[in-house]
Amino acid sequence: MHFRRKSWTWWSVVLFTLAACMVLTSAQHEPGYCAFYEDCGLNPSVEGALIPPRVPCKDYRKAVNVTGDHYERLKTVCPMMVHGEGETLACCSMNQLNALQSSLTLSKAVLIRCPSCAENFAHLHCATTCSPDQSQILKITKTAFINQTNGIVKEAVVGYEAYISSSFSDASFRSCKNVRIPATGGFAIATMCGRYGSTLCTPQRWLDFQGDSSNGLAPLDINFMLLPEGQTAGIPPGAVLFAGRALNCNETTPSGGEPCSCQDCEQSCPAIPQPEPLPEPFMIGDLDGVLVICLIVFACLLFFLMCFIVFNYFIHYRKKKSGKGKTTKDQNENVTERKVHPKDVTCSDKASLATQEFLGSLFQKWGIIMARNPLIVLPVCLVVVLVFAVGIKDIELTTDPVQLWSAPQSRAMREKAFHDAHFDPFYRTNQLILTAPDRPAHYYDSLLFGEQNFSGIVSKDLIIELLELQQRIQAIEFWSDDLNRTASLKDVCYAPLNPSNPSLTDCAVNSLPQYFQNSIDNLNAKVNMTELGVTKEVDWRDHFIYCVNSPLSFKDITALGMSCMADYGGPVFPFLAVGGYDNEEYTTAEALILTFSLNNYARTDVKFKVAQEWEQRFLDIVQEYQKNPNTNFTFAYMAERSLEDEINRTTAEDIPIFMISYAVIFLYIAVALGEYSSCKRILVDSKFLVGLGGILVVGCSVIASMGFYAWIGVASSLVILQVVPFLVLAVGADNIFIFVLEYQRDMRRPGEKREEQIGRVLGSVAPSMLLCSLSESVCFFLGALSTMPAVKSFALYAALAVLMDFILQMTAFVALLSLDARRQDANRCEIACCVTVKTQHPSEPNQGILLPLMKKYYAPALLNSVTRVVVMVVFLAVFCACVFLLFHVKVGLDQELAMPSDSYMLDYFAYLYKYFEVGVPTYFITTKGFNFTSEEGVNAVCSSVGCDQFSFTQKIRYATEYPERSYLAIPASSWVDDYIDWLNPGSKCCRIYTSGPDKGEFCPANETGVLSCLKKCLTIPESGVLRPSAEDFNKFLPDFLSNRPDLQCPKGGLGAYDKAVVRDDTGEIIASRFMAYHTPLVNSQEFTGALEKARELALNITLAMRNISGTSPDFEVFPYTVTYVYYEQYLTIVNEGLFNIGVCLLPTFVVCCILLGMDLRSGFLNLLTIVMITVDTVGVMTLWGIDFNAVSLINLVTAVGISVEFVSHLTRSFALSIRPSRVERAKEATVNMGSAVFAGVAMTNLPGIVVLAFAKAQLIQIFFFRLNLVITLLGMAHGLIFLPVLLSFFGPGVNNAVLLQIQENKAKETQLNNQHTYDNLSFENYEKSTGEIPTNPSHQSQENKAKESEFDKQHTFDNISLENHDKSNGEILAKSTHL
Repeated sequence: MHFRRKSWTWWSVVLFTLAACMVLTSAQHEPGYCAFYEDCGLNPSVEGALIPPRVPCKDYRKAVNVTGDHYERLKTVCPMMVHGEGETLACCSMNQLNALQSSLTLSKAVLIRCPSCAENFAHLHCATTCSPDQSQILKITKTAFINQTNGIVKEAVVGYEAYISSSFSDASFRSCKNVRIPATGGFAIATMCGRYGSTLCTPQRWLDFQGDSSNGLAPLDINFMLLPEGQTAGIPPGAVLFAGRALNCNETTPSGGEPCSCQDCEQSCPAIPQPEPLPEPFMIGDLDGVLVICLIVFACLLFFLMCFIVFNYFIHYRKKKSGKGKTTKDQNENVTERKVHPKDVTCSDKASLATQEFLGSLFQKWGIIMARNPLIVLPVCLVVVLVFAVGIKDIELTTDPVQLWSAPQSRAMREKAFHDAHFDPFYRTNQLILTAPDRPAHYYDSLLFGEQNFSGIVSKDLIIELLELQQRIQAIEFWSDDLNRTASLKDVCYAPLNPSNPSLTDCAVNSLPQYFQNSIDNLNAKVNMTELGVTKEVDWRDHFIYCVNSPLSFKDITALGMSCMADYGGPVFPFLAVGGYDNEEYTTAEALILTFSLNNYARTDVKFKVAQEWEQRFLDIVQEYQKNPNTNFTFAYMAERSLEDEINRTTAEDIPIFMISYAVIFLYIAVALGEYSSCKRILVDSKFLVGLGGILVVGCSVIASMGFYAWIGVASSLVILQVVPFLVLAVGADNIFIFVLEYQRDMRRPGEKREEQIGRVLGSVAPSMLLCSLSESVCFFLGALSTMPAVKSFALYAALAVLMDFILQMTAFVALLSLDARRQDANRCEIACCVTVKTQHPSEPNQGILLPLMKKYYAPALLNSVTRVVVMVVFLAVFCACVFLLFHVKVGLDQELAMPSDSYMLDYFAYLYKYFEVGVPTYFITTKGFNFTSEEGVNAVCSSVGCDQFSFTQKIRYATEYPERSYLAIPASSWVDDYIDWLNPGSKCCRIYTSGPDKGEFCPANETGVLSCLKKCLTIPESGVLRPSAEDFNKFLPDFLSNRPDLQCPKGGLGAYDKAVVRDDTGEIIASRFMAYHTPLVNSQEFTGALEKARELALNITLAMRNISGTSPDFEVFPYTVTYVYYEQYLTIVNEGLFNIGVCLLPTFVVCCILLGMDLRSGFLNLLTIVMITVDTVGVMTLWGIDFNAVSLINLVTAVGISVEFVSHLTRSFALSIRPSRVERAKEATVNMGSAVFAGVAMTNLPGIVVLAFAKAQLIQIFFFRLNLVITLLGMAHGLIFLPVLLSFFGPGVNNAVLLQIQENKAKETQLNNQHTYDNLSFENYEKSTGEIPTNPSHQSQENKAKESEFDKQHTFDNISLENHDKSNGEILAKSTHL
C-alpha cells in the first residue's frame, strides 16, 4: 500500500511536470507574451566579435508597459513600436534598447542616406527584440547559461528562429538594395550580405547574414524563416508571421524622414529621357553614302574626260581635214615655225617672260660671282653657320608628351595646371599582372558556398609565391644621397591612412594576399566548422570567396574569423586583386594583380629621385624573377618610369638606324652624281666630295635652324631631330641633282669660262629651285600657326632649315661645285688630288643612263594616246577611292605604339586590356565660387535624402546608367554626402567631448570613454533632413577630413577625402573633387570619346550649378584624369589638320603663279596634283592601319613639301617649253626634268626610308617608314606619271612672248647673215669689174678671213644669247634654229 502511495506520488509529480511543460509549451506562442527579456551578458559561444555580443535572458513573461525614460528610449530606438506613453507594451528592457541602439548605429552609418531603408531595417530588429507579441513571431532554438555579476546563473538566448512575412522582408530589401556608399561608389547591401555581395544578394541571404554570429556583428544566431502570408506550414502552432508594413524607399517615414534620393532609390528617380539615339551612318539605300557620292563623282569626272577627249579629237579632225593643221615645210623639207603677231602676246605671257628673264639673269650673275670666289664664299658661309650654331648650347629638348602635343593654353593644360596646383598629382603606379596558363582548374566543395570552380592561378602555392615576391619587393632598401640615409618603400609610398609618418605596413599595396593581411599563417589556417548539421573543414578558399564578395568586412562568416581588410587598413576591391573573370565570378579569375602605389613628387623634389630609384630596384627584382626558370608565373609588369625609360631606350637604339639611313642616302648621292665616262676616269669624274658637300649643306642648314631657334627660346623635340633632316635632305638632294645633272648635260661654249658656264647653268635651274624652296618654306612658316606645340615647332624649324638650305646651295654649294669643276678640268683624282690621269674628258656632254632611257622608252610609252587615257582613269579612280577611305581613317595614337617592338611594356598593355575589369579614375573638379555651406548648395551637390533630383552627383549617377555612351562605370564618390552622413546624430561618427581637457572639441567614434562623449555634433531637425549651418559646416569639416574610418564610423574622411577638399585661409572651399571611374578604355578612340562625354556632362552640371544663388558666374566643373591631356588633341585634330594642310597648300599655288608670271592654270594644276597626293596618302593610311594623329599630321605637312619637289619642277619645265603641242612639251619636261626629279627625290628618299623598316620603335616603323614610303611612292607616281599626262591634256599653251622673241631673234640673225653674204658678193663683183688681182693674195685672204671671223663671232654671240634665253626657260632649241 505504501508502495502504491509512493508510486502514485511519483507519478503525480511526473504528470504535473508534463502538464506544466505542455502548458508552458502552449503558452510560448501567445500574443502579449515575451520569449526573452533583459540583458543577460555576453554570448559565450561567440569569439572574436567586433562589437560586444550581448544576448537577452530567456524569460517567458507578459509584455511590459513602458513609461518614463524607458518609453523615451524606446521611442528613440524603435519609434515604430510606440503607441503613446502608458499604452505601449514591449519585450525589451532599457539595457536591451541600449545594446540594440549600439548595434543599429553601425548599420545606420551606411543606411542613413535612405531613411525608409534605415527605418525598415530597424523595424525588423525592433520587432524581434521589442515586439509585445514577441513569443508569437519567434521560437528559441538555443540557450546558454551565463554567470551574472551578482553570482546568479541565468539562461540566455543565443539562438532563435524568427517568422517573417516574405512581403515585409522583400519590401525592406527593395528599399535598401540600391543604397550607395559614396566613398566607393558601391552598394551598402554588399557589406550586409556576406559572401554574396550586392549582385547575388536576396532578402533571405541579406537576413541570414544579419543572423549569423560568425560575422562578428550579430550577437546571436537568428534563423529567419521568410514565408508568404497565410502559410502555416513550417511554423509551430500559435506562431504567426510578422507582417509589419515596410516603407517603400520613395516614402516619407513616420518620424518625418524624407523619401530616399534617386541615387539610393530607383522609385524616386524622375522620368529621365532616354539619350538620343546615335546618329545613323550616312546611307544612300543600302550603300555607304560617301561611297555612292564618290562613285557618282568618279562617273561624272570620267564622263567629262571622255567628252573632252572626243571634243578635242573632233576639233583636231576638222583642222586636219581643212588643212589648218598641216605643218608647213620649206624647200629642204624642214618644218617652219608658225608666225606670232605681237597682238597675240597677252599680259600674262609678257609677265611670265619678264619674270623668267629677270630671275635667270639674276641667278646667272650670282652664280658667276660665287663660282669665281669659292675660297671666300665657303669660309663666310661657315662663319654664318657657326654663328647660328652656337645657339645649340642653349637648346631645350622637350621630351614630355604633354608639352609636345598639348598647347600651353589649351583647355586640358589649364585644367591640369589647376588640378596640380590644388591637389596632389596621381600616385605613381608599379604593377604586375600575373597568369599561370598551364595550371589546371579545380573544383572546391565549400561548406558555406557550395561547389566553386577555382582557376589554376587561384591556388595556395601560387598565392604564397606571389606573397614571397611581394615581401621581397617591400623589403627594398638602398642608400640615397638625396636623403643622406638608407631609403625604403615607406619613404615614398602612398599611405592613405597614415600619410604623415607611415610605416611599411601603412603603404598601400593591393594584392590577393592582402585578404590574409600578408600572413602565411592566415593562408595556412584551417578549422572545422558545422553548418546545418554538416561539419567540414574551412580554409583560405572560403575566406577568399567571402572577401572578394564583401571586401569591406572586418570579419568573415567562417570559423576562421579573419578580416578582409588589408594590413594598411583599407579595403582591397576584387578588381584590384584579380582579373580576367566574368560576371563577378572571382574564383575563375585568370590573373593576379600586384600593385605598389607611390607618392608622385615634382621633379624638383628630392624624393622624386628616390621614387625613381625605388622603381628601378623594383624593375630589377621583377626582371630577375622573370628570368628565374623556377618561376611559376607568366606575367607582365610596369613601373611609373617605364614609359619614359622605354622611349629613351628606343631613341638611343634607333639612332644608328637613322645614321645608316643617312649614310645610304649619302652613298647614293655620291655615286649617282658621277659621270663615269671611262673606267680610267672614275676617280676624276666621281662626285664623292660634291655629294658630301651637299650632305654637309643640309646638315649645316638644319644646325643653323636649330641654333637660331635655340637662341630665341623655341624648344626642340625628338620628332624635329628625326624628321627635319630627312625633309631637308629630300629637298636639298633634289636641288643638288637638278643643278649637277644640268651642269653635266651642258656643253661649254667657245670662249666661255668654267665659272661663266656654272653661272649660266645656275641661271637656268635656280628659278625652279627657288620656286620649290620658297613654296615649302612659306608653307612651313604658315604651318607654325598651329596650336599644337610639336607641329608648331616642327614647322618653324623646317621652314628655316629649307630656307637656309636654299641659301647655302646658292652660295656654298655653287662654290664647292666650282672647285670640283677646276679639279675635274685638271684631270685630278677626287680623293688623291695630287694624282692626275691622262685620259681626257669626252667632248660630248654626259647624258647619263636615266635621261636616254626616259627619252627613248618611258616618255613615248607614257604619253601614248591610249596610255594617257588609262592613266587619267586609273588616277581619278584611285583619288575617288581615297576620298572614300579618308572618311574612315582612325584618329588617335595608341600608347603602345610609342614603345619599341621588343619592349616589356607591350606585354603589359596587352595584359592590361585583357585582364583589367575597370577603367581609369576620373575626377569632376569644382573651382572657386560655389557656396557648399548653404542648404541650397548642399542640395545641388549631394545625392542622398533631401537632395535635388538633378544634383551634381545625381547627374553623374544617371550617366553611369548608360556606360556605353558615357564611358562612366561607377558613380562619383561624394565627400558632401559622406560628410552629411558623418554629421548625422543617428551614427556614432560626430560627437563632442562633454568632459575632460578636450571638452567641447570633436570626439572620434573609437573613443572608449563611456561618459566623456555624450553629446552629438548636431541634432535631427524636424524635417528629418540634416543640413548643417554654415558655421557648423566649416567647424566640423576639418574633423571629418582627418577622421580615420573604422568599424564604429566607416564614414571618416581620412584616406578617401582628406585631399579632395581645398580651403583657403578664410575657410572657403576653393577647389574640390569627386572621383568616378571610367569603363575599361582600350584605344585612342575610346579615350577620346570618354573625354568628350565627360566634358559634356561637366558642362551640363556647371550650367545648372551657376543658377544656384550666390554662385560666381565663372564657377566651373570640369573632368580631369591623367590621360585627358594626351587625348584632347584628337577632339580637334581633324580641323587642325585641315587648317595646317590648307595653309601649306595655299603658298604652293600662290608662289607657283607668281614665279611663273601669274600663270594661273599652271598654279592650279600644280595645286591639284599636290592635293591628290595628300588625299591619296590619307587613303592609303586607312588601308595600312596608320592612324591620323599629330605625328602623321607632321608627316602630311612634310608630304606637301616633298610633293612640291615632285610636281613644281616639272610644271615649270612644261610651262616654259616652246614645243608646238602639249604632248611634245610634256615629253620634253618628263625627259629633262622628270629624270632629275626621279634621281634627286625618289631615289634619294627610298633607300633611306627602307632602312627605317629595321628600327625597333613602332612609331618609326609606322609613321616614318610606312608613311614616308607611301608619300614618296605616291609623289613619284603623281609627279612622273599623272602630272605629265594631266599637262598633256589641260596644260597651259605656249608662251607667245617667248615665241615672238625667238622669232625676232631669228629675223635679226637672217638679216645679219644676208648682210654678210651681200658684202662677199660685192667684193667679188668689184674684183671682176676692175680685173685687179691682189698683189698679196695671202694678205687679202687674211683680211677676208678676219671679216668672216668677225661675222662668226657676232653670229656666235647672237646664238649664245638665244641659247641662254632658251636654257633659262629650261628648253633645248631645235637644230633648225641654228644657221
